[in-house]
Amino acid sequence: QVQLVESGGGLVQAGDALKLSCAASGPTSGTVAMSWFRQAPGKEREFVAGISWTGGGLYANSVKGRFTISRDNAKNTVYLQMNSLKPEDTAVYYCAAGSRVVFTIPGAYAYWGQGTQVTVSS
Repeated sequence: QVQLVESGGGLVQAGDALKLSCAASGPTSGTVAMSWFRQAPGKEREFVAGISWTGGGLYANSVKGRFTISRDNAKNTVYLQMNSLKPEDTAVYYCAAGSRVVFTIPGAYAYWGQGTQVTVSS
């Protein structure tokens, strides 16, 4: 069983930066691929970025060039550096694991964190 704990969310202004962390515990076989999703009020959960065990990243078009996903396998932690934040980035951000490949659909992941709120004011 993999447990995920996100941190780093908060209230920022448009144009600011924020870095999210997701610490995983449990077997590393469950964290081969890890991803970030987000869900805004009244909207479906959407893929933001994902990273393979070797560091290959995949990004949603809406965040490409602004967000960077990275991981520290020794710490079993994944990070999401978010730059040039926009009000439309406001959402609860979730960390996901349990897939061996980065998928962009939530159903591919077996494990989820509790989420961390990111609010970007204009």
